[in-house]
Amino acid sequence: MGVSRSGYYNYFTEKNQHKKRAAHELADEAIKEIIFKKRIISEDVRKVHVKLKMTLENQYGIAYNLKTYSPHYEEIRDCMPNSKKRIRHVEWLKRQKEHRTCPNELQRNFKQGVAGKVLLTDITYLTYGNGKRAYLSTIKDAETNEILAYEVSASLSMDIALNTLRKLKRNHHHLTKDAFIHSDQGFHYTNPKFQKLVKEMGLGQSMSRRGNCWDNAPQESFFGHFKDETNLKACETLEEVKREVKSYMMYYNHYRGQWNLKKLPPAKYRQQLQKVA
Repeated sequence: MGVSRSGYYNYFTEKNQHKKRAAHELADEAIKEIIFKKRIISEDVRKVHVKLKMTLENQYGIAYNLKTYSPHYEEIRDCMPNSKKRIRHVEWLKRQKEHRTCPNELQRNFKQGVAGKVLLTDITYLTYGNGKRAYLSTIKDAETNEILAYEVSASLSMDIALNTLRKLKRNHHHLTKDAFIHSDQGFHYTNPKFQKLVKEMGLGQSMSRRGNCWDNAPQESFFGHFKDETNLKACETLEEVKREVKSYMMYYNHYRGQWNLKKLPPAKYRQQLQKVA
């Protein structure tokens, strides 16, 4: 059948990994339901790292590595009876309902032949100076690879995602009527403020499957090129980081040719697509 032995086994390995990942996600959701809905944290647990593990094993027969709980440490800590940030069980449930995920409408169909339809967004960290950290939020046109909007911030607050959207609204008017923005299931994108602004801009919203970076691969790829081709370590201040980012965005959009864009830079490729349309 013309299939190599290595290709055959790689196919099944990937398939098995997908099944394992799906099973792990279901198990993780079950753990969260036990922790919060049955309130074991408010009745039995005082030290999260140890007693939570023992409670789950002894009362529910669930043996999990402590690292499994790490994504939920903040939520668990906030619900502790002696926590300064204690959130009552009903309030916690309300907060979870406010943050809503969206279906994966994109399904990795990144190239749909139209500029301004599929928009990808994400946030990455930037290390500069002597171990300092900043954050970069971008919105990328999946068809042309053009960065349509970006924001650099010293904080991961909601403003970094909201300001990126506002810049998109202010600077670009060539989006299609059925345009939608695709992201992961991060806090910023499930936040009601972000989703409200998306709707006000007339955009649809799509999200990757949980923990699956391949569902937003072109955006991740851009961050990789960005970090390889910039010299952030030479920057000492946030303002210098912003200048470095601005310089690279200009170079990337208008001068950096890409093989899969007929060797054209993103902005020129978009102009070519629009002429043909």
